[in-house]
Amino acid sequence: MEIAIIAHDMKKELMTQFCIAYAGILSKHTLCATSITAKYISEATGLHIERLMTSEQVGEQQIASRIAYNEIDVLLYFRDTRPKDYYDETENELLRMCDYYNIPFATNIAMAEVLVCALDRGDLDWREIVNPRSEYNRRKSGHF
Repeated sequence: MEIAIIAHDMKKELMTQFCIAYAGILSKHTLCATSITAKYISEATGLHIERLMTSEQVGEQQIASRIAYNEIDVLLYFRDTRPKDYYDETENELLRMCDYYNIPFATNIAMAEVLVCALDRGDLDWREIVNPRSEYNRRKSGHF
């Protein structure tokens, strides 16, 4: 499955620790993350992670685009929960798109653990059928 990872600055260490704890499960999947988050996680775990642009350079929008094209199966998004003086349009749009396209997502460590454990048990295998770019559908159509 395709897992996208985003962690705001205040949550990068927590995301890295989470990925260390679940590296065995995550290693069985295709991972992409915003640039600095990918760097931290890959250095700490040895996991292969496709590095996208930083959040400030539209990394979150790259992930949103992949969601719109049904190329993401799970989103792990540890965001800064401190009060803001502004409305974060990108963040809201990203989560709205997950709801619209039925992409399971976690915005905190508790839900991330639930999703990763469900992924390991096969509870999210229905995404293989929904995602046209999945290994399941490439085999089915004969496109490798």
